[in-house]
Amino acid sequence: MPISAVLGLSDNIDIDWARLRSLQYAALAKLTFYRAFVHAFLGIFVAQMFIPHISLMWIGLWLVALAAVHTRGLMVDRSLADADQRKVSRSEFTQHNAISLASGVVWSVPLLFFAPYAPGAETAALYIVAMLLMTLSVYYYTTSPISILLFSGIISIAAIVQPMLAGQWTLLGAVILFQIATVVGTVQVGRTYLAARLAEDAVTEKEEVVSLLLREFEENEADWLWEVDPQRRIRSVSPRFAFALNATDREVEGRPLLELIAGERWESGDFAPCLHDLAERLRNRENFSNLIVQVSIKGEERWWELSGTPMRDERGKFVGFRGVGSDVTEQRLSSEKIAYLARFDTLTSLPNRLMLTEALEEALKYAQHWRTRCALLMVDLDRFKAVNDSLGHMTGDKLLAQVSARLQALMGDNALVGRLGGDEFAIVVRDASDPEFLRRLAGQVIKSLSEPYLVDNHTLYVGASVGSAIGPRDGRTVEELMRNADLALYQAKDIGGGEHCRFEPVLHATAEERRQLEVSLRKALGLDEFVLHYQPVVDARTESVVSFEALVRWNSSEHGFVSPGKFIPLAEDTRLIVPIGKWVLRQACFEARNWPEDVKVNVNVSPEQLLEPDFHQEVVDALAASGLRPERLEIEVTESIFLRDASVARNALEQAMALGCSIALDDFGTGYSSLGYLRKLRFSTIKVDRTFVQGASQGSNESLAIINAVVAMAKSMNMTTTAEGVEDADQAELIRNLGCDKIQGFHFGRPMSSEEARRLFTSGDGGGMRLRA
Repeated sequence: MPISAVLGLSDNIDIDWARLRSLQYAALAKLTFYRAFVHAFLGIFVAQMFIPHISLMWIGLWLVALAAVHTRGLMVDRSLADADQRKVSRSEFTQHNAISLASGVVWSVPLLFFAPYAPGAETAALYIVAMLLMTLSVYYYTTSPISILLFSGIISIAAIVQPMLAGQWTLLGAVILFQIATVVGTVQVGRTYLAARLAEDAVTEKEEVVSLLLREFEENEADWLWEVDPQRRIRSVSPRFAFALNATDREVEGRPLLELIAGERWESGDFAPCLHDLAERLRNRENFSNLIVQVSIKGEERWWELSGTPMRDERGKFVGFRGVGSDVTEQRLSSEKIAYLARFDTLTSLPNRLMLTEALEEALKYAQHWRTRCALLMVDLDRFKAVNDSLGHMTGDKLLAQVSARLQALMGDNALVGRLGGDEFAIVVRDASDPEFLRRLAGQVIKSLSEPYLVDNHTLYVGASVGSAIGPRDGRTVEELMRNADLALYQAKDIGGGEHCRFEPVLHATAEERRQLEVSLRKALGLDEFVLHYQPVVDARTESVVSFEALVRWNSSEHGFVSPGKFIPLAEDTRLIVPIGKWVLRQACFEARNWPEDVKVNVNVSPEQLLEPDFHQEVVDALAASGLRPERLEIEVTESIFLRDASVARNALEQAMALGCSIALDDFGTGYSSLGYLRKLRFSTIKVDRTFVQGASQGSNESLAIINAVVAMAKSMNMTTTAEGVEDADQAELIRNLGCDKIQGFHFGRPMSSEEARRLFTSGDGGGMRLRA
């Protein structure tokens, strides 16, 4: 820092001149009284020393002048007491220096006019007083170096006159050296003081910025700040933290944190494990981050996420904890909803396929260990499709809810009923040692489900067919037992429904039909009997087509049109789905090449395909042969891909993603739902199942909550959402308001041929115009 800047003679530095002077002069007021007192004391001392030699009138006038100068100086110094809160003007700077100059002039009078008329002893004492004043000025005017130089400079000039005239060169040299030392010391001390003040000011400014940022953080975020002392008592309560505690800052200041958040459990000491964990972290003075704790705020159960860091002072002493927190109750409830979705069917509140599979696996282990029997009953509704076709899916869903309630009422401790999907249910019997128990249970199921239902003022009649398989006799694995129970169910359906069939080693009729269908299916590709239909998927906001889902159809020369629900499961069982899926993939890519560049094609891929070692190469070949960019191909899979060999399936999908293809998760929540799958694989899209869309349109709070949770989860993981099964404008508007990105359903278009799909673009209907079924 240059000397001129320290003295205030220039502002040739980065810091504002007025701000620099403010830092210097703010401290003057603290010492002004002591400075005036010293001048008064030394003035009286000099006066009484020269009274015998100088006229009393001149001494009196000198004292009055001294008092006047320093009274004015006292006023000026006090006016600068708030200088650190504002800027010092140049006029104030000049005025203060004028006082210093005047003080030096007043003290020069005794040296110039009193000393020649006094003996040597008084003169020597006067010089000592002058040197003392110069020395003290360095202390009293440390914050204003220019004032020291003006004051000491005037006194030094007066002090050298007498020795110069008297030829006292030794004294003259001593005075000059003292003045030089004073100047050097003044500049150095002033620079050091100013540098310290600048550093202190910078720290203060940083603290203010931090405080401002923290306040802004609290005002604009859902999080809040908390702080406790070494005894874990709350202090420095922020407004948002007080709001989280549902109290005022005065009510919680100084109270123990754990007492406030433990609620009624504080007295009993029966805390939740998460509160014990928090208490241990605080007691052990450990850092913690994103700790989830269950709190009770005035009787209301909430969930908080807390992070904290122990604080220590400059000597390393522990002074408490400081951290941030947020209320994550809503997120927690959403997570619980999604976790519920992973294991339960939301329409019927029954266990879903995943939970049934786990229960059957446990039952098989139990039976094999204790050499007993377990059983699986597959239940399928008769004539349910007619209800859906005539009255719509909403009525069908209400009917399924009543069916599930009747099934649940029949279960005891020995049986667990769940929904597999659609109108298919399953019952796991843990102990099936008594054959009559299965017969009675199957009879009760058929009888109960065959009784009339009242749905929306409609009296409906549906029956039920039951197929059963006993483990481990009819199957030692979950897959075997389910397949064999399913075969028995086919037999019950084939003989007219409303019956219970046990699995037999030879189910002639079913086996023959399946054999004939399988033979025809094996020839279908060679006979060119498959065709692809395309259902549009539209942008929820613009309603323009963003992709088509490719759907395979089979028109058999022997069996006629075969439902996908019939031949696709057969193709998967026989692994014919692998060549069929390969054909679908290639054909869909070739057709998508004729669409606009921004329109994707969605291709469903079976778990069997993913288990093939060359699936990645099939995707490469299809893209290369068609010339379709990988970004335009989206592969749709269901959670069942993770049931058999999750690592192989995940590796196959990751290889496809490496090419640039995107992956969509279909039927989330209706099968083997698990949040772990979303964490293990970076899906681009989650498809919201039609049952949730239908439930939401009926005002189901659970369906609305689940869709909201899925949308929020997808956004947080940078995924998009597609709502399936949207059948009218009201449902479309509802889904749009819930935040789904894309919509698919009959309202925007039924599955159509490739020619019809191409005409959408050539006629201009795909560019934002809503499609019609």
